[in-house]
Order: sequence, then C-alpha cells, then structure tokens
Amino acid sequence: WSTLTSAMKEFNEQNYLSMQTVQDLTGLEDKYTSLLKKNDVTGKLEIQTSKFQDLMEAELKEKGMEKLYAHMEMPLMEVLFSMEQEGFALDGNVLKALHCDFSAQQKELEEKIYALAGERFNILSPKQLGGILFDKLGLPHGKKTKSGYSTDSDTLEAIADRHPIVPLIGEYRFLSKVDATFVEGLLKATGADGRVHSSFNQCVTATGRISSTEPNLQNIPVRTPQGAQIRKAFVASPGHVLVGADYSQIELRLLAHMSGDPGLINAFNSGEDIHRHTASEVFHTPLELVTREQRSAAKAVNFGIVYGISDFGLARNLNIPVKVAGSYINMYLDRYPGVRAYMKESVEKAKSCGYAQTLYGRRRPLPELKSSNYNTRNFGERVAMNMPIQGSAADIIKIAMVRVYAALKEKGLAARLILQIHDELLVDAPLEEAEMVKHMMEDTMEHVAELKVKLIAQASCGSSWYDTK
Repeated sequence: WSTLTSAMKEFNEQNYLSMQTVQDLTGLEDKYTSLLKKNDVTGKLEIQTSKFQDLMEAELKEKGMEKLYAHMEMPLMEVLFSMEQEGFALDGNVLKALHCDFSAQQKELEEKIYALAGERFNILSPKQLGGILFDKLGLPHGKKTKSGYSTDSDTLEAIADRHPIVPLIGEYRFLSKVDATFVEGLLKATGADGRVHSSFNQCVTATGRISSTEPNLQNIPVRTPQGAQIRKAFVASPGHVLVGADYSQIELRLLAHMSGDPGLINAFNSGEDIHRHTASEVFHTPLELVTREQRSAAKAVNFGIVYGISDFGLARNLNIPVKVAGSYINMYLDRYPGVRAYMKESVEKAKSCGYAQTLYGRRRPLPELKSSNYNTRNFGERVAMNMPIQGSAADIIKIAMVRVYAALKEKGLAARLILQIHDELLVDAPLEEAEMVKHMMEDTMEHVAELKVKLIAQASCGSSWYDTK
C-alpha cells in the first residue's frame, strides 16, 4: 500500500497524465495481487483508486487538459496496441549481409588505427584509447581523473583536425554501435513471425512525443548511409507495399504560426523553398542568386531557432567562427521580429506560470527557470522556447495517428498502421489499396490542424522503408 501511495505522490509531483498512472497501477496490481488478497484489502484498493481517479480527473479539468486526455491520449492507446500487435516485417538476409559488411569495414578501420597508433589496443576501451591519444600521441586533453582521460564524442570532435587517427576512431565507434545496436539487435528482436514488435510509449518523453523501446526504432540513424541500408531491411508484408507519409517542416510551420511573424508566414505561403527564401531575406540576396552555402546557413538557423540554438552551437554545426554565427542569428531575428518576440514572451510566460504549454494544453513544468545555476536556468529558457513547438508537433502527429487509424477501419481496408517515427507514419497496405491509402493519409494529415500556414504531408510507396523516402 505504501508503494501505491508513493506512486500517487510521484504522479502529482511529475504532472503526468492520468493514463500513465493507470498503467502504473496496473503494474502494481499485478505485482501485489497476492498481498492484497491475503490482507483482504482489494475492496479498499478499488475505493481508493476510484477516489484517486476522481481527483486526477478534477486536476486535468482544472489544468485544461481533459480534452487532451480524452480525445488524444485515450484513443491513441488502441492505435499503439494495434501497432505493437501488427509489428514490422524484417528481411533477415539483408541484416545478415549488413553485419558482414559492417564487420569488414570495422576490420579495415582497425588496421588503419593500429598503424597510426604504432600498436594494437582495444579501441572501444576509453582508458586504453586515452593512453594512446593523450599520453603517446600527445594530443590536447582535458583534466585527467582516476578513471583516465575523457574520450567522449565532444572531446574527439574538438581534436578531429589534430591527427588522422581521431576521425577514424569516430568512424569505428559509429560502425560498432550501428552493428551491435541495430543490425545484431534487430536480428535478436525479430519474432517467430519474422516481424519486430516494438513497444510504443506515450507518456515518457517530456515533449509528449511517442517513444519506441525493445527495440528502439527511432534511434536508427537518419542521415547516414548505414541508416539507409538498415531501413532496407524493413519490408512490406507479402503482397503488400509500405505507404510512408511525413509532415514537411512541421516545426518550422508551427514556429510561423505561433510567432505570427508576417515575413515567416509569407515565406511558407509563397510556396518557395523555405530555406532558400529565408536565405534571400536574411542575406539580402535575390532568390535566384542564393548560394548553396547561404541556403545551408539559413537552414541551420531555421532549425536551430526552434531548438534555441546558441551562437556557439551554430558555429560548431556550420564550422564557422562564433562571431559570424552570432551575426547570422541576429540577422534572422531582425528579419523576422515576430520570432524574436515569441522567444522572449515564451520565456517570460514560463517564468510567470512555471511551465511551458503546447497548442493543445500539454504542460511541461520548468523548475529549472528558478535555479540559481546559470547553465540550468539557460537550459530552462531554451526549453520554454522550443517545448511549445516540439510538443505541439507531437500532439499533431498523435491526432493524425488516431484519425488515420480510424479512417482505415471506417473504410474497411486491410491496410494497417505499423509505425510512427518523428513526423512520419508508415502503413502496410495491400497493393490494390496503396493509392487510396496514400491519398487518404495526405488528406487526413494535412487537415489535422488549422494553422496560419498550411500543413503539408507527402506520401510515397515502396517495398521497403528505404523505398518510401
């Protein structure tokens, strides 16, 4: 019983939705059933749980989250259960071939690294690696502790241009992780039915996004050749195709909507390439004369603003001086003053009420804003700026899932929603249903919310996840 009351107390402190508490209570009930029966308190538990439900429902209403709970999170439970049951078909032969390929690449990298180090050692051992890089090769390092030198990714990135061995170690680490975590991990996770059945969690992430575990399908590298090869192993069922649909720049569109900046809204509504358009505006360059470098810088600033990027962060992303990065950010905010005002107002509002909030009323408490530590406060301010945008995007994709799932059922289709990852939905559809499903998904997803800029969803079909991109 004390465990149950502790769970209730934790719920109140964390401000999670009641749905999560229901899940927790179910787990507790399974764990303590015999104890409850033995002490004849089952009836008491039902009474107390009922009272607890009443309290939580009242709190949801008080905080304006009852619609979020009733019309988004609760219907989503059925969708996620269906996705877990359906699973995603995997081609084991593709994964086995990848394992052989990645292993060969690792062996080749090993020999190059050993040649540059002048000896063989365990590349994945931080202690041995630190000894080679900093003691033997004399590369710059941080303070040495009892456990040795830090060899994390940030440390290696900072000295990547100091010795040819460093980038090779980064490549080796990445390949090793991809092979062990995704290739071998997916092979082990494949069920007897030839499908992988991930678990989808709706009440774990702070922004409200759905997370994936056992295995985590959301961590598959997106912008690397290795990640692309892995997606080739995710295939449609026999006689089916995969229909993938994702939102185009949903977070930037939400930034335009929530900031109300006329220039940014016009940039989207013009139908032009948003990053090229932004580069033209920020760098005062005719659209047709925008260079690749200017577009890349505008793209980095566009997305960086959503995540509260600093001049240091942008400088590292673009490999440019911090001063230049700072000037890019300032030029952007000068051109789109509504965005600057939105960022300032978001922080002030969060400081005043103690939380950030999405368009649909989802809250994230921000005690960090009251911290005496500068870095902690700074983190809280970045979250206050980007959580409403990221959280609203998460809410929109959840509504889209519920509506796509309902549309498939209403039309009596055999197609099934099998995956949500970031801003993308994947449906496993019979060949004869593919075109209908494709158009239905685009139409449904684009009409989930009425914003000041149009939501755009783009769908395509393919025999594998890779082919739908």
